[in-house]
Formats: sequence, structure tokens, C-alpha cells
Amino acid sequence: MSPSQESVFSEYDAEASQTSKLIRKFKETPFVPIGMAGFAAVVGYGLYKLKHRGDTKMSLHLIHMRVAAQGFAVGALTCGVLYSMFRDYVGKPKE
Repeated sequence: MSPSQESVFSEYDAEASQTSKLIRKFKETPFVPIGMAGFAAVVGYGLYKLKHRGDTKMSLHLIHMRVAAQGFAVGALTCGVLYSMFRDYVGKPKE
């Protein structure tokens, strides 16, 4: 490796910790972690309700939970895209 490449890697390592990178990404796109958390919540709720599903078939219950989890994740990503577009085009003063 050339000396210039080594300096790039050392600057990258010293730039920030994983926690600060995660916080920076959360500030840039806040709806992605919200979508992931909602997805996990729907899956957790579905697993909890799996025991008390009554006479509903297992496959039908799993399909409903999959659709709910996907809907939450896609909805959060859509909100994130709309927020990003609003911030870039409406929130900025035009020059």
C-alpha cells in the first residue's frame, strides 16, 4: 500500500466511533430506525398473539402479521422520503 492510502484509512478509523456514526445517520434519516423499530414491534406483537389466536389458521395469522410489518416499514420509509423532499425543496430558501 502506498503511504497516501494508509493515511486515508487511519483518518477513517479515527473519524468517529460506531455510536456517533449511528447518531449521525439517525439525524440524517430519522424514519429508517423508526420503521425498523415498528417492524420489530409488529413482529413481537404477532408472536405474542400467536398463542392466543383462537380458531384462526396459523398461515392466515402469519400472513396478516407479515402484511402489517411490511406496511409499517414501507410507511415509515415513505414518510422519510417525503420528509427529505420537504427539507430539501421547501424548507431551504431558494437562491
